[in-house]
Amino acid sequence: MDAGDRPARLTVGVLGAGKVGSALGAALAQAGHRVVAASGVSDDSQRWMAERLGVKPSPPDEVVSAAQLVLLTVPDDVLPSLVSGLAATGADLRGKMLVHTSGAHGLSVLDPAAAAGALPFALHPVMTFTGRDDDLNKLTGISYGVTAPEAVRPVAEALVIEMGGEPVWIADADRPLYHAALAGASNHMVTLIAESSDLLRRIGVEHPGRMLGPLLGAALDNVLRLGIAGLTGPVVRGDAGTVRKHVDALILAAPEAADAYVALARLTADRALAAGLLKPEEAERLLDALGGNIWT
Repeated sequence: MDAGDRPARLTVGVLGAGKVGSALGAALAQAGHRVVAASGVSDDSQRWMAERLGVKPSPPDEVVSAAQLVLLTVPDDVLPSLVSGLAATGADLRGKMLVHTSGAHGLSVLDPAAAAGALPFALHPVMTFTGRDDDLNKLTGISYGVTAPEAVRPVAEALVIEMGGEPVWIADADRPLYHAALAGASNHMVTLIAESSDLLRRIGVEHPGRMLGPLLGAALDNVLRLGIAGLTGPVVRGDAGTVRKHVDALILAAPEAADAYVALARLTADRALAAGLLKPEEAERLLDALGGNIWT
């Protein structure tokens, strides 16, 4: 990035200095910007403000007043009321960069602030945050879903690059689907692996992680390199008898997991069939084993 493309050094405020806000604020500080104020109510937020951002808690209106760039890092459902509240209180938003980090929300959630003169954009870091000390290190090399008006887009993208990330442009209307794709892959993966680990413990496997780690690592590598062509297992082999045994065992041991297994097996079979990895007659046998139609 040329020097002329870099945003000027900015004063930064963080509204909601939790796991995400404190990590991004610290990343902006490392890039040469200056965190001047932050707000947060939990004990963890108070600690992260002191340790990561080097500021004391301030009321939201003071955070906005002190900063040129304001990060709105609150839960998705809280974001609309926060923005409308800032606009309703008459906070001077003129020329302020108001940046939310929600994956699902687009620019419309910032409309009340934009009407008051703020410059709105969205920067969604594609990463999970746990509140651990390594959160900041996770930001290097990740993608950010960027949505901004054209006039602000160069600044938004430059900020991402300064934090060591890769800006990826997401059209405003596509953000809900974009976020559904990310959440489906990452959040549901955690649930599936936790469920598998519990089932293995139930039958006496003391360290499920040791058993699952190499298998899951290989599966992840396969799908990222090969897509659906990296699929292995009984569904793509057309082993309907094995799939039926899985379903029967899960119905007895964990009925709530059986429903998820059937739904995912149908989706897997549907994709394998469409990709030519599964023959129609094999798909029919799987259909019977799963107890329903895999075609819509």
